[in-house]
Amino acid sequence: MRLSCSPFRTLLLLIFGALALAGCGGKVKLGKDSNRYVARDVDTLYNAAKDRLDERQYKLAAALFDEVERQHPYSPWARRAELMSAFAHYLAHEYAESITAAQRFVSIHPGNRDASYALYLIAVDYYEQIGDVDRDQKVTAQALDAMGELIRRYPDTRYASDARLKVDLINDHLAGKEMEIGRFYQRKAQWLASVIRFRKVIDSYQTSTHVPEALMRLTESYLEMGVLDEARRSAAVLGSNYPGSDWYKHAYELIQKKDRGAA
Repeated sequence: MRLSCSPFRTLLLLIFGALALAGCGGKVKLGKDSNRYVARDVDTLYNAAKDRLDERQYKLAAALFDEVERQHPYSPWARRAELMSAFAHYLAHEYAESITAAQRFVSIHPGNRDASYALYLIAVDYYEQIGDVDRDQKVTAQALDAMGELIRRYPDTRYASDARLKVDLINDHLAGKEMEIGRFYQRKAQWLASVIRFRKVIDSYQTSTHVPEALMRLTESYLEMGVLDEARRSAAVLGSNYPGSDWYKHAYELIQKKDRGAA
């Protein structure tokens, strides 16, 4: 299950509209082998690539944009073609290729006005690959790092604004992974291990939606360990911050039950 991506896909398409403008109009008719090496003028190549992109032939479009750079490396269109190749790979769901192309653009043209877009595209490529919380979260961490780099380097861009929203979603996703592991340890009656996971959610992902449950699960785990003061403290924090939640009601009932049993 991928995280919601429609807002940044819209943003990518808007920027694509600005990048894709070609030097001359009109459709270019090329054969099915149009991506093989044949010397062509830059307008013909670039327009052919754009036409393939419009026709959703993304892999062929990427190959043709690459050909623009190879055949006309010093043309003003070469830099634009590099970025368009990365975008075409993204649309083809070839995320590794898109990341490589965008990273190359940033390394060669670090001061270019479109470098921020290239970094955004890299972050989006990682973000699109985020899977369910029961899978390895390496790519999730990579998405978080890429979003963070974009925010640090270009804090005032619209890309950074969108990245900040995505960072919150990514953190929520990572918190969900910690919750899943914590619940697993609870089922195995490994209470100390579960405490460590739930505390990480509370300490590292304070704005995530998982914090109320983490506090309640922490209360459960502490009670099972016989650490009553810590259990009461977790329940009190839960009640102070989420007084009307079902998680607090359950934690409160657990504490009351424990107190009645001790009386």
